[in-house]
Amino acid sequence: MEGKSMNSIKKKLIDKTATLGVVGLGYVGLPLAVEKAKAGFRTIGFDVQESKVEMVNAGRNYIGDVVNEDLEEIVKSGLLSATTDFAQVASADCVCIAVPTPLDAYQQPDISYVRASAESIVPYMHKDMLIVLESTTYPGTTEELLMPILEKSGLKCGVDFHLAFSPERVDPGNLIYKTKNTPKVVGGITPECTDVAAAMYEAILEAPIHRVSSPAVAEMEKILENTYRNVNIGLVNELAILSNKMGINFWEVVDAAKSKPYGFQAFYPGPGLGGHCIPLDPYYLSWKAREYGFHTSMIESSMMVNDRMPEYCAERSSKILNRFKKAMNGARILILGVAYKQDIDDYRESPAIRVIEELEKEGAEVVYYDPFVSEYREHGIVKKGEPELTVELIESADLVIVTTAHTNVDYDFVQKHAKAIFDTKNALKHAEARENIELL
Repeated sequence: MEGKSMNSIKKKLIDKTATLGVVGLGYVGLPLAVEKAKAGFRTIGFDVQESKVEMVNAGRNYIGDVVNEDLEEIVKSGLLSATTDFAQVASADCVCIAVPTPLDAYQQPDISYVRASAESIVPYMHKDMLIVLESTTYPGTTEELLMPILEKSGLKCGVDFHLAFSPERVDPGNLIYKTKNTPKVVGGITPECTDVAAAMYEAILEAPIHRVSSPAVAEMEKILENTYRNVNIGLVNELAILSNKMGINFWEVVDAAKSKPYGFQAFYPGPGLGGHCIPLDPYYLSWKAREYGFHTSMIESSMMVNDRMPEYCAERSSKILNRFKKAMNGARILILGVAYKQDIDDYRESPAIRVIEELEKEGAEVVYYDPFVSEYREHGIVKKGEPELTVELIESADLVIVTTAHTNVDYDFVQKHAKAIFDTKNALKHAEARENIELL
């Protein structure tokens, strides 16, 4: 039965008669669904948010990494449609789960979206089906959480259906690597599960597929990718704090170090970590490690350094204001950039938002300008940005803080009219006169 099942679904993938599904139409899911449809597969997107479903079905894009014309074309051609009705899972041969995996209020993994997605799929599962989890999570999720839920369908994993984990690799705003050309890691419950999952990605991507021996290896691999960045950013953030005390320009230090052609990769300090993965993944691992009586001391130390950076930036801002005989309480501060990285509209876990919160705790009046983010919602409250970066806006601020180095902001213009600038991203590195600039 197993061989027949594998050959049946692989044949559908090869001749592109398979129907593919994606659960979760966000930063990961929508680009994935678009690539599946562009490859010629009938694709169904599932989401619990009616607004996203309506936008997809109207061919209206809301994700930066998706080309508007691509979405319009595949929707009009009938290759892509979206729905809130999970009964349509019954017509899908392969379903990828790409839902959020945030942290809860206690900084522990919140896998409720993964669980809910699996439970929504179960009633409509059928034989010869492939399920792939793409959501970043702790090692063991696919085997310990997902498989038992899916087997409530009465189907046996590895015999009646295939199950694998393939971590998403999405870097919003990356001009070179998109979903289509980024190498994919795949680990299935059985070798046959891996084989079928790899066949699906081979049919839709123009990138190598790296097979691993189990879902747990693939899950740990994803954690390693982002923990690597977390630890190294924690290192440079700590050294930046020390360098400031020593009167050393740490940005110059990093630029000098990266002249070495081997054994060094440049990481830069900043006001903290943002995005869905890098700030969160180490928490998944440290949480899971406790099950084995193990403490990830190096990782936890880097997390502490990075988590404190918004507070540190607020403290430094206060010292800058003091030099102008201005108290933080009542000061007007202009934040430049609330997106978590340059040239995108994604503000998930953005450190800039935490910097704003820290400043407001001390009584500062904070306004922000971000050409990509006109407003953001945090803790149920919507904060609107300034519509334009004007002379009046800059001159009205006692301090300007650069928290995101968007390339379409005229920093020379900002410097010309600002009383003082705290540059946490080295956005004004080319400025010759630096009397009103202080670096992180």
